[in-house]
Amino acid sequence: MCLRNEHHRSVSRACNTVGISRSGFRFIPKRAQADAELRSKVKEMTSRFRRWGLPRLHDRLRKEGHVINKKRTARIYREEGLQVRKRRRKRLSRMPKVVRPKESRPNEVWSIDFVHDWIMTKRKLKCLTIVDDFTKESVGILSGHSISGDAVSRFLSSLGVVPQRLRSDNGPEFQSNAFRAWIESTDIEHELITPGKPNENAFIESFNSRFRDEFQ
Repeated sequence: MCLRNEHHRSVSRACNTVGISRSGFRFIPKRAQADAELRSKVKEMTSRFRRWGLPRLHDRLRKEGHVINKKRTARIYREEGLQVRKRRRKRLSRMPKVVRPKESRPNEVWSIDFVHDWIMTKRKLKCLTIVDDFTKESVGILSGHSISGDAVSRFLSSLGVVPQRLRSDNGPEFQSNAFRAWIESTDIEHELITPGKPNENAFIESFNSRFRDEFQ
């Protein structure tokens, strides 16, 4: 190609100079042709779900029937340089670490938090997310334009089972009179994390990150 562009030679003369056939010059590998559609789909999905790594990406492609072999997905993923960049950890001050009792069974500790967003009508959307710290599974999600402490209490009561300990931040919904009264009536131990230390509620923060990626 350089001979053609720089020295203005024909394809035949350029091929004779470097010692290859014209068919070899015009050859397109079958792998490239077969990968074109998959490569396009991989780029599309990684641009839509920016925090998805290779395992989640391949699982979705496999379910949609685009690919079976994980090595093929990994090769294209690597060639396109689509690896998820690791987020830099913030430098935390040297504060005494809070050691909490480790959960040993389901429904022993639940973590709760809010996720905020905006809908197309520019109205605020609020979602209450709940995760069981032992099973790492979502217990329930409540969404609405406004969720008060009383609404949180009623939703937790509707789940049919309550945890032994409930962990949350210091938000106004979790400090309201209605919520505190419900906590006392159910004899649940309410654990409040240190203000400005969301890492103390790591399970729900991790879930919320994936929740945002899934429904963005």
